[in-house]
Amino acid sequence: HGPAVLEVLEGVNAAQAAARPQAGAHSIWELAQHLTAWKRAVCVRLGGQAIELVGEKDWPPVGDTSEAAWQKTLADLKEAHKQVMRAVEELPDARLEDKVPGRDHTVYFMLHGLVQHDAYHGGQIALLKKA
Repeated sequence: HGPAVLEVLEGVNAAQAAARPQAGAHSIWELAQHLTAWKRAVCVRLGGQAIELVGEKDWPPVGDTSEAAWQKTLADLKEAHKQVMRAVEELPDARLEDKVPGRDHTVYFMLHGLVQHDAYHGGQIALLKKA
């Protein structure tokens, strides 16, 4: 599918991340925060708890657009990614067919969905970088 999300984000600064080169589209910054939110939600679900992301929990608003705030957003995304990786490494194979708390699909399906989610939004970020 191309480079991973974290690779696509390399070299993006706060101004680029906050820019809206495509009217009506999310910014790179918003996409990064959305990806972080969903990685964290998957960790919660893997921990056995139901969670729903709606509104600002799904698409956290960008307030501070400083370079320091952007670096924190990137650090949060990287940490959320590490947390998911650790959770998956510790996940017994037998749990892959378990239902996700509060959902009708399996853990296996959810994990595939997370990968597809990253690929989809990674592609959006790559296009926004070029715009």
